[in-house]
Amino acid sequence: MHDLTAKWLEMAAETLSPSTLREYRRLLEKIILPEFGSMKVRAIRTSDLDSFYARLRRSGVSGRPLSAQSVHHVHALIRRLFTQALKWGWIVVNPATNASPPRVRRPELEIPNVEVVARIINFAEERNPDIACFLRLAAVTGARRGELCAIRWRDFDKGRTLSIKHSIVDGNNSELIEKGTKTHASRRVSIDPMTMVAVNAQRERCKARSKECGSKFSSDNFVFAGTLDGSLPWRPHRVTLAFGRLCRELGIAGVRLHDLRHFTATQMLAAGVPVKTVAGRLGHSNAATTLNVYAHALESSDIEAAHLLGRLLSEQEGL
Repeated sequence: MHDLTAKWLEMAAETLSPSTLREYRRLLEKIILPEFGSMKVRAIRTSDLDSFYARLRRSGVSGRPLSAQSVHHVHALIRRLFTQALKWGWIVVNPATNASPPRVRRPELEIPNVEVVARIINFAEERNPDIACFLRLAAVTGARRGELCAIRWRDFDKGRTLSIKHSIVDGNNSELIEKGTKTHASRRVSIDPMTMVAVNAQRERCKARSKECGSKFSSDNFVFAGTLDGSLPWRPHRVTLAFGRLCRELGIAGVRLHDLRHFTATQMLAAGVPVKTVAGRLGHSNAATTLNVYAHALESSDIEAAHLLGRLLSEQEGL
């Protein structure tokens, strides 16, 4: 098993984000290899995996049981490894295909309402207008934090659209890495006039900072820059920390930065925006992902649809 993981990691390192690669290495070193590292790949059976998953749920690592979700992450990586072994001809059957990891119950999303989101953004405007602009863009585009950290001024066009092409991730040794989006596809999203007012104000602040440090403002500059000259982007995790501080000062509990993305999706779906449009705006590879994650948000639309159909039939019956 050691040979498979070493070769797979060498190949996968070119395509995985630094954070994902770190997590895979952790799962391998702490959980998977201590169990299967000395075994030959072709000797591992489905029953071995099922027994392993059951032990992880009972006693986990160092006596601490793992959650069903954590065991699923382990299973997903094992399945990926064996899928590659199958492609390389090292095995003829993937033992993870028929394995039975514990069932994971999808947690109910706790999504902030419009009043809470507006309150946070308005408070941020008083404390730090740059953060306020970031949060407003997050709330109206549904973009991920790394995607917003990666946008440059050239990504806005005069037609009030934003091109989302890249993402910033925290790499090893505190380095920042610019890569493609999570789905490796770019997208264009429309921006409303009021949000463009906030974006234009952000542009003026950035121009003033460039002038202050004797640098020429450029369309290549990052919209949310960690340096006066706009050459370096914000660190995604620091935006999360800043958002948490704002919420604590306001006395708002249980709201995460990523929840603004959920807010965007559920508000659009509840307003009757087509699922395909919502998926495209969020950067989901297909509408099925959107439906799977936000099916509960369609309940209000379903109730409205029921009343609409009932009224239509009643009107016909009354003729």
